[in-house]
Amino acid sequence: MAEVQLGDIPQRNAARLGPSRWAVRHDAQVLSWGELAERSLRRAHALIARGVRQGDRVVLALPNANDFYELTFALWKIGATPTAVSPRLPPAELRAIIGLAEPRLVIAADPGLCEALGALPMAFGRDHADASPLASIAAPSWKAMTSGGSTGRPKLIVDNHTSQMDDTYRGLGMPVDGVILNPGPLYHSFPFAMTHMAMLHGNSVVGMPWFDAETFLTLVEACKVQWVILVPTMMHRIARLPDGVRKARDVSSLEKVWHTSAPIPPTLKQFWIDWLGPERIWEMYGGTEGFCTTQLDGTEWLAHRGSVGRVAEGGEILIRGEDGAMLPTGEVGEIYMRKPAGAPGATGYRYVGADSRRLPDGFESFGDFGWVDADGYLYIADRRTDLILSGGRNIYPAEVEAALLDHPSVAEAIVIGLPDEDLGARVHAIVRAEQGLSAPSSGELLAHAAERLIGYKLPRTIEFTDSALRNEAGKARRSQLRAERLS
Repeated sequence: MAEVQLGDIPQRNAARLGPSRWAVRHDAQVLSWGELAERSLRRAHALIARGVRQGDRVVLALPNANDFYELTFALWKIGATPTAVSPRLPPAELRAIIGLAEPRLVIAADPGLCEALGALPMAFGRDHADASPLASIAAPSWKAMTSGGSTGRPKLIVDNHTSQMDDTYRGLGMPVDGVILNPGPLYHSFPFAMTHMAMLHGNSVVGMPWFDAETFLTLVEACKVQWVILVPTMMHRIARLPDGVRKARDVSSLEKVWHTSAPIPPTLKQFWIDWLGPERIWEMYGGTEGFCTTQLDGTEWLAHRGSVGRVAEGGEILIRGEDGAMLPTGEVGEIYMRKPAGAPGATGYRYVGADSRRLPDGFESFGDFGWVDADGYLYIADRRTDLILSGGRNIYPAEVEAALLDHPSVAEAIVIGLPDEDLGARVHAIVRAEQGLSAPSSGELLAHAAERLIGYKLPRTIEFTDSALRNEAGKARRSQLRAERLS
């Protein structure tokens, strides 16, 4: 084991790979390892001057940009913990998070947030006079991420792992001294964690300030990207590009394409497997808490269509019924998992603002429903909070959404349950059409879905919208959409 302080990564890679080798880029803005090392030191000194000390949290309300990495490495250099949030949060939501995180400072890109909350600007510390070397101090927690979860109320997920990492552990088939691409928002846990872990292993990071399907392909070709993180919404947009546009780009450098964060329609998964080959398409199911994950590649998926994989790294899984009893193979219940003691990441987490669903024996739940087949492969039904009980039958929104997304004119679909005097709840679909295409009629959509779903699962009502239904991380907030319609 070789323990490395995260705060030392820029200087370490500048010395090992050369100070002029590029480390991170967003659009035309490119930082070398040497420049990243110098800027993170200047910002670290500026943070110290503002009173930030070991164990303090600092909230970063920043877009995907080189500044983000300058600040995270500066915080780790002095033993502080970054808490990344969306730069688009309104002041009221950010105040709620600040109340939970109790940060020493808030740094924001939006001048309105800076004025409303007294936050420091994104450029804070970049030109600080002092860039002298500092000995890195271990932060007691290397990240504290936020989540609204299914309730819409914010919570803080504090990782118990320190900012001192084992650089011999390389998960998810990540390359060494290569190139990865991140199209997802850095305030979301998986892009945040994976881009910084990639840099620990000497990889350069191509960041996208915002996702665009054609730009994604251009960057893969131009930068010879080897490893990438996607969510199904992004994969859907890439798949909907004209064949001529998609096939004009050379994506042969891609070794691993990972997707996570939301259920993927089987037809979309099949498209990617047919396009790039099953050995390059990988899926992970898990959460910010990191207590366990499942993983599988495309070859496994073809043999277990619809699965999200088997538990990774020697973990365990069990399915529990409403009465808490363990359910047999094939029956749907709440999913519980745990890592073995001593496994990477098994040091755990703690919530601020919520309670965990941890059992006395160490099994934990994200609140999702699913089932396991005879070979130990997990299949997700839906979140407990998203389940629709209609006429005494359980209806899982993700299954209905997948059927609607199969329609060529549908860009996004979210399904929620609304009150119904007769059924208790009725299935209501909110649909956004592909840009430039006419929305299908409700009758056309229902006929399309009826070829894929049993009758009681079909939407009773369909609403069309021009607004995006998922956030930049590909996640839907069904509880928020439902509350808006009830009000």
